[in-house]
Formats: sequence, structure tokens, C-alpha cells
Amino acid sequence: MSTSLSPNEEQRGNDTGSAPDTGTERVRWNARQWILLVIFSGAITLDGLENSMIAVAIPEIQQAFGVTAATAQWVPGAYILAFGAFLLLGGRCADLFGRRRVFVIGMAVFAVVSMIGAFADDPLLIILTRFVKGVAAGFTAPAAMSLLTTTFPEGPQRNKAFGIFNVFEASGYSSGLLIGGFLAALNWRSTFVLPAVVALLLMVGAMRFVPRDPARSEKVRLDVGGALTLLLGMLLLVFTVVEAPEVGWSSVRTIGGFVLSALLLAAFVVIERKVREPLIRLSILRNRNLVLANVSMFLLYGGALGFQFVLALYLQNMNGWEPWQMSFVILPGTALTLLIGPKLGWLIDKFGVSRVALVGLISFIPCYLLFLRIGPEPDLWGVLVPVALIWGLGFALALASLMVAGTAGIRDEDQGLAAGLLNSSLQIGGAFGLAVVTAVIVPATQLGELYPGVATMLIFSVLALLAHAMRKKTTA
Repeated sequence: MSTSLSPNEEQRGNDTGSAPDTGTERVRWNARQWILLVIFSGAITLDGLENSMIAVAIPEIQQAFGVTAATAQWVPGAYILAFGAFLLLGGRCADLFGRRRVFVIGMAVFAVVSMIGAFADDPLLIILTRFVKGVAAGFTAPAAMSLLTTTFPEGPQRNKAFGIFNVFEASGYSSGLLIGGFLAALNWRSTFVLPAVVALLLMVGAMRFVPRDPARSEKVRLDVGGALTLLLGMLLLVFTVVEAPEVGWSSVRTIGGFVLSALLLAAFVVIERKVREPLIRLSILRNRNLVLANVSMFLLYGGALGFQFVLALYLQNMNGWEPWQMSFVILPGTALTLLIGPKLGWLIDKFGVSRVALVGLISFIPCYLLFLRIGPEPDLWGVLVPVALIWGLGFALALASLMVAGTAGIRDEDQGLAAGLLNSSLQIGGAFGLAVVTAVIVPATQLGELYPGVATMLIFSVLALLAHAMRKKTTA
């Protein structure tokens, strides 16, 4: 049963800067609620671990099988491709077939294929397991987020929950670099075993503590035509964005990929408008604040992944640092996120979600401007640590508050879809931003070639800020 505030109540509390009526109350959760939040947040932590640990293990995998760099890059790439493509479908399936059910099955599949990858002796099998894990994550991530939004009602409880959710997300990536570096030094196969163990624990926890999905009175019918056109369109779109830096943005393959994916997604829209039981109710896109939250998250994460890529090139390729050493540069920003996250709910209740998001989005502008001061030798205290701190501040404030803004006023039965949209914006935006930054800095063998990439990140941050500024202050 929904206990959400009405959209107008949410807007009064979150857009004017004054707290809702319940905002002055201290949010207290019992042990079961904390366990549920850890389970839901664990899904996004698992995604961070999966991406960062495998990035550290790639050189060992490439050496073990003697494959080319082009083949090795599909070990992380297959996961990103499947994850980004299946998020919308996964989110809607969670709404239709049960969020707990989708979460548990997804985690079971994730654990099984992780163990298959750990013992695989064929690089193509490893890539296949990574793809299947991406598919599973495409279902578990929106299921977890929609479970969170339907468990914790709008207002102080959801604001606090998203702040802690953001802590788990940030810690997953940074800790994955450190843990992955340690595990890869022992045996790269252990980087496949650890995610399997985490997924198994989350699956068992969900079976034990997450309430069973309510029985549906009507029979659920899957819109097969809509599902196929959406899936194929998203797969092709993500694949085209990921491959664009390699084959060229103006190549026939890239342009053709964008055109064909657009046609498939257009066919999906036509089907959804005509079918009796659509996979996705397109009316959700009339929610301007949801759309703008997606745009801001797309641009925010595009700049963020571009920043991580440029930082890695600067420290590792140009200055010979190890990935685990780079993780210590990011660590101050992660620590700041860990400190701010638990207090984010209070900040949103006191100042409003728009203002908190605004401060977070603005933070990326001085962050990237300062990063332009990088020189031949890394300046740890004058540039890198301040940049990491400002970046961590922006990430802590902007990401969670945009999630709050994007899910506010959405009906319970559409929370999975809203979560899928927001997560899709993150993943596709990250892939797009990384592809654009890569294109403008190629070949990136000299310091001066990195500056256009930083300028591109700056443009992304300004556009994200402008998109957020267009957000409605009130709900009609």
C-alpha cells in the first residue's frame, strides 16, 4: 500500500526549500528496515564492484589467454552493453511480475554465471558470462530501486534512504579498485568469485526479509512486440555508442547504428500506442520533472565517467601509476560521499531537493576547471585531492537528489519503470560521455591532448545544470 505524499505536498517540501510537515521529525527505522535498505543498496554496490574490479583484472585476463586488446575490452564492454540495454525492460518486468521475484531470480542468475566465468577456460565464454551478468543486473538494479521507493515513502524517509543508497554506490566503485587490485594480484579468477558470493548473500537476504509480492487479480500479459523492439533498439543504441570511438563517429557503421536503433525505438512507441496492454505506459513521459531528472543524470554521469577515464590516462598511462594507486586519489571524494550520504535526507528536508541538486551540479564546474591545471607531474595536494573532494561533494549531493526528484509523484505501479529510466540514463549517459571524451582526446599520448576532454566534461556539467534549472517549481 502506498504511503507516499501527494505530488503537491512533495513539491511544497522539496522545491520551496521548507521541509514537509513530517520533515522536522527524526527518521527512525527498526532493524528490519535497515536490513532491507542494505539489501536494496547492495545491488548497486555489486554493480560498482563488478565494473571496477574487472577493470583492474583486464591485463591479467589478456595475458592469461593471449587475446588482443580489442577482444579484452569486451570483457567489461559486454556487461555494460547488456546492463544498459535491459534496464527499461527489467524495470517494467519488476512492476508487472513482482519486484521481489525479479530481484531474487536476477541475483540467482548473477551468482551462477559469475561462478561459470571464474572457471571458464575460453575468453569467449568469459565474455558471454559477463553479458549474461549484465542482463541479470539490468533486472536487479531497477527492481532494487523500485523496492526502495515503495518501501520508504516520499519525504524524509525516502530522502534519507536515497542518501544511504548513494553511499553504497560510491563505495562500490572505489572499493572495487582496491579489492580488485588485491584479488587480481592473487588470481584474476577471484574477481569473478567475490561478486558471486555477494549476489548469493543478497538473494538469500531478499528471500528472508523482503515481503512477498502481492498477488495480482488479473493475468499479466507481456507485450512481446514492444519488448522485442525495445530490447533490440536499446542493445543497438548502447553498442553503437560504445563502439563509436573505435570505428569513428562519422563511419557508416556508427550512423547506421544510430538510425536503425532510432527506427526500432520508434516502432516500439508505435506498438505501445496501439497495443491494449502496453509494456510501458508512455504517459509517464508527461512528467516533466522525471524527464529532466533523466536528462541531468545522463549528462552528469557522462561527465563523471569521462573524468575517471581522463584521470586514469593521466595517472596510469602518462605517469605510470597502478590502478590501486589511482583509487587513493579518488578516496577523499569517496570519503566525503560516505560522510554526506547519511545526512542527505536531512539536507533535502531542510533546503529542498532542487537546491541540494543545484549545489551538487554546480560543484562539477569548479571541479573540472581546477582539473585543467594538471601538469606533467601530478600535483597531489594542489590539484588532485581538491578535485577529488569537490567531485565527491557534487556526486554526493546531485546523484541521490536527482533520484529523489525523478521518482517523486510516480505511482507505485510505475516505480520500476521510473527506476529503469533513471538507471538507463546513467548507463547510456556514461557510455555516451566516455565515447565523446575518448573521441576528442585521441590519441591521448601527450598532456595537451587531455585538455579538450576536460573541456567536454565541463560542457556536460553546464548542460546538466541547465536541464535541472528547467525543472518545474510546482506541480499543476
